[in-house]
Amino acid sequence: MKRLVMPVVLALLALVTVSAQAPDQLPPTVATFSILGFDPETGEVGGAVQSRVFTLTGVLTADADAGVVATQAIVDVSYGPKGIALLKAGMKPDAIIKAIWESDPDPQPERWTKQGRQFAVIDLQGNTATFTGPKATTWAGGKQGKFCTAQGNILAGPAVVEGMVKAFEETKGHLSLRLMAALEAGQAAGGDTRGMQAASMVIVKKGGGVWLNNDTVLRFQVDDQENPYKELRRVVESWNASRAKGGARPVK
Repeated sequence: MKRLVMPVVLALLALVTVSAQAPDQLPPTVATFSILGFDPETGEVGGAVQSRVFTLTGVLTADADAGVVATQAIVDVSYGPKGIALLKAGMKPDAIIKAIWESDPDPQPERWTKQGRQFAVIDLQGNTATFTGPKATTWAGGKQGKFCTAQGNILAGPAVVEGMVKAFEETKGHLSLRLMAALEAGQAAGGDTRGMQAASMVIVKKGGGVWLNNDTVLRFQVDDQENPYKELRRVVESWNASRAKGGARPVK
């Protein structure tokens, strides 16, 4: 069985490999901080992210049959589907980080493409792994906690991710409120040194969405706000109020 593991891993990675952009098309570094979290009581898993960019499409990839992957800094959006594919194949987050990193062809080493990447993985048991490339723009790093992992780059310092983990672990209530508290704690500690602009959140669970055949518990995105936390907090609290009244629950 062990002999089959590496060929299977390589095949899965090859299925979701995307072509690299030409050097003059490479977008700027996406300074971002994110939190991935799991709730063992509900089985829900999700993530939330904030950045000083117009939109955060591609940072979070979530699948109710696998978990959540965050990819940021010098982004390769293929890391998301690659991570999900490997989670579905039964690999643990730390092994997935290693497999994806080592299989990255680094098409533009002169621009630190691979060396500047940052990504994290959480599975459906709350196991986590996070990685920051050696040339990610400082301050950059991550911190793992109980059923969560926080990571970011171009931050005010390590207090950002430390505060995020602490807030996630200490906040009560639905997973969305815990993820929201983590983002706000990261911003309170200095956040992205360039400022604020966009924020998003996604939570999944098999059959956990409203109506039929829906695994998306919630998916919120604020693309362009002077203070994206204010709008994201409003939507999260509105959703939780609706949920308390039975208006945001899955059909049984």
